[in-house]
Amino acid sequence: MESSEKVVAVIMVGGPTKGTRFRPLSFNTPKPLFPLAGQPMVHHPISACKGITNLAQIFLIGFYEERDFALYVSSLSNELRLPVRYLKEDKPHGSAGGIYYFRDIILEDSPSYIFLLNCDVCCNFPLPDMLEAHKRSGGMGTILVKKVSAESANQFGALVADPVTNELLHYTEKPETFVSDLINCGVYVFTPEIFDAIEDVSVHREGRANLRRISSFEALQSATRNLPTDFIRLDQDILSPLAGKKRLYTHQTMEFWEQIKTPGMSLKCSALYLAQFQLTSPHLLATGNGTKSANIVGDVYIHPSAKVHPTAKIGPNVSVSANVRVAAGVRLISCIILDDAEIMENAVVIHSIIGWKSSVGKWSRVQANGDFNDKLGITILGEAVIVEDEVVVTNSIVLPNKTLNLSVAEEIIL
Repeated sequence: MESSEKVVAVIMVGGPTKGTRFRPLSFNTPKPLFPLAGQPMVHHPISACKGITNLAQIFLIGFYEERDFALYVSSLSNELRLPVRYLKEDKPHGSAGGIYYFRDIILEDSPSYIFLLNCDVCCNFPLPDMLEAHKRSGGMGTILVKKVSAESANQFGALVADPVTNELLHYTEKPETFVSDLINCGVYVFTPEIFDAIEDVSVHREGRANLRRISSFEALQSATRNLPTDFIRLDQDILSPLAGKKRLYTHQTMEFWEQIKTPGMSLKCSALYLAQFQLTSPHLLATGNGTKSANIVGDVYIHPSAKVHPTAKIGPNVSVSANVRVAAGVRLISCIILDDAEIMENAVVIHSIIGWKSSVGKWSRVQANGDFNDKLGITILGEAVIVEDEVVVTNSIVLPNKTLNLSVAEEIIL
């Protein structure tokens, strides 16, 4: 890359109305800051941005309050030695409308390339490879794509690409019939031309709105045409119309990819990121054989401030957050233990998320069957839940500030 070619990265973080499926975990932390493998969800795409040469700035765009992100953004700027800014939308503008709304700020460094990443996507973010592919194709944008099973393809944006040139030929968001087993991963790189394409949609829509006011076309207009002129969706409004016009290209990943819509998926994605640490950040993974420190099995993250008894056995796929206390004889498997929680003597936690400041009593079990797609496939304790001694909690969701003194199964405790 020529030294003059600057790159900026934009990460879409959404807003509080978006994380409803993530309750009860989104009650007291914005979903993008929920920890996966011990790092905030949004930290994984940001870490991947470190691999981009000539990265000038990182922007986070969403409609959470600025105070929700202020601390995180300032510590991040220091850590990366790079400007990181949170840009708050006044209202949702759609995936393309959001970057268009802040176009002057995004373009102030005159970047040659703009990465656009969705925060609730879990993958290894092969950004440098994407950028190389993007330059080879010479198009306006390149989309990261992945092959999935034919049964699941209709849950995503499905697309058809030219097998030789990788040009995007056809794009449909959540098709009703089978289109293709290639899906959109929600990771893009664009040239600044993307802003002209968004402007065209906006101007065209304003023109139509004006036309509608002075004529009786009303009956002919479909529901989509009643969208506000400044609400523009990247997939339906930009990708679909520009497919097949030699402007958009695809880059296929063979690695893992998941969407983090529910708490169950966050546990699965935490496991994927822990496994990724073996390659990228092995120093973050805990070790121990039960003599001086706990017996560690498989991929485990333990925050430096957590206190874990050497007779505990932990792993695989366990993430232990700040100031957690894990007592003697505890067994943790496939779980996320959030800040300030306490797991008491001989308790067992399997396929579960233990909320902030919660406690699991002696000889108690908090467990689930581990079906990440099933609503009650993992057990979730909200903030400050107390499970008393010798209580078993199975396949259940417990809202904050509850005390359980009796065993429960397959229940949502409000």
